[in-house]
Amino acid sequence: MIASQDMLRLRRRQPKERPMNAAPERPESTVDPKLLEILVCPLTKGPLEFDSGKQELISRSAKLAYPIRDGIPIMLPEEARKIE
Repeated sequence: MIASQDMLRLRRRQPKERPMNAAPERPESTVDPKLLEILVCPLTKGPLEFDSGKQELISRSAKLAYPIRDGIPIMLPEEARKIE
């Protein structure tokens, strides 16, 4: 019979399991590519370009750059930066 302290040690050694439907882990500074495929500018409904350096989604037609914070696109026009 295994003592309770031994069971605790065994549990600590086992890697944590991820749920089967969990998305693969990616760096916090990136956005899910599938999400980028479906996002459009909320004002023009036009396409967006991902700027990984500035962590922004660019809408050329609206001349706005939507910020990405902690991997989450902030799609509010009042939060966007105006671009030329």
